[in-house]
Amino acid sequence: MEFDWQIFVDALTSEAFVSGAALTIGLAAAAQAAAIVIGLGVALLRASPIAPLRWVAATYVWLFRAIPTLLQLLFVWNALPQLIPSLRDPWFTPFLAAFVALALNEAAYMAEIIRSGLNAVDKGQVLAGKTLGLTSGQVFRLIVMPQTIRVIIPPTGNEFITLLKLTSLASVISLRELLTITSQTVSVNFRFAELYTAATVWYLLIVSIFMLLQSRLERRYQWTSRAEGRRGAAAAVPAIVTVNR
Repeated sequence: MEFDWQIFVDALTSEAFVSGAALTIGLAAAAQAAAIVIGLGVALLRASPIAPLRWVAATYVWLFRAIPTLLQLLFVWNALPQLIPSLRDPWFTPFLAAFVALALNEAAYMAEIIRSGLNAVDKGQVLAGKTLGLTSGQVFRLIVMPQTIRVIIPPTGNEFITLLKLTSLASVISLRELLTITSQTVSVNFRFAELYTAATVWYLLIVSIFMLLQSRLERRYQWTSRAEGRRGAAAAVPAIVTVNR
């Protein structure tokens, strides 16, 4: 059986594949945004001077990193409704279940990334900010977070790309994302080569776009010295960290 280019093009441009790709991006973006917020909270708890809070945060990271993502998806979709009767209602959709599972899972990884970024900030800068009369909140917002963001952008971008591919696991709970659409179409006409190739092209396109956006974001937050370009200034004057705009 030869590769049928017409079937490939029809699948690639079909409304079903486009909607599946859009759902994949939406799920990944929503889960990543929630994971960053949760991960920041967990990272701050891990740095807490209160030991029980550190233990809770460390346990969260250990638990969600140790359990396979697929098992977490199945637990949220199949097991939680048995434990929480309200989740048996129609409002608890496959999208919501996938969002919860992926966000909680990804938050464990983001917590470690953010914690590494926070630890990368020179403690002397924090002390200098407090010496200048800044409050702890101002020090965190004006000194710590801008530098942390710069450090965590590359690994966060990589995590998001991984999360985009992990959304394919939601096919097991009947979420009509890209892989589910592909599998359902294959079950009708059994054109594996054409349809899997179309899905591959969609994933390559999506990931390539976000890799480009990540590259632009990294350049935006690249740190430089204000003295750069001044002859001999770099050797004589300490560099002042800024953010490129």
